[in-house]
Amino acid sequence: MAKKKKSSGGNTIALNKKARHEYFIEDKYEAGLALQGWEVKSLRAGRVQLTDAYVFVKNGEAFISNLHITPLSTASTHIHPEPTRVRKLLLHRKEIDKLMGAVDRKGYTLVPLALYWVRGRAKLEIGLAKGKQKHDKRAAEKDRDWQRDKQRIMKGR
Repeated sequence: MAKKKKSSGGNTIALNKKARHEYFIEDKYEAGLALQGWEVKSLRAGRVQLTDAYVFVKNGEAFISNLHITPLSTASTHIHPEPTRVRKLLLHRKEIDKLMGAVDRKGYTLVPLALYWVRGRAKLEIGLAKGKQKHDKRAAEKDRDWQRDKQRIMKGR
């Protein structure tokens, strides 16, 4: 019996709110990250930025680029941390094949949505997304404003 994956599991480290505004999210995947020790310490301190990050697939492997992890001042003296290095994502072969097919044939984009902890391990939620047009963004904003106004009206009764 297959287990249903929990999205944005345990403790959230960082969210990419801009992604939901810019894209229609079709499907979500959970990936592990290949990190160095100083990066894990920085994640625990919450010193990470997801907004400009993007995911790409190359040679049958998934990577994330522009994920900015700010090194702590207490990082080891014998290493030279690079905050925006390309990091490998840990996914199953079937998941990578699905993502490659969708990106190549159907014109989808891979967008990082959230970074969070699951049982002591850092996980990244990846969204298979299609870009929104300007009128789609306006419609979503209008709908959101209407929902907020509707809640205010109902609360006032």
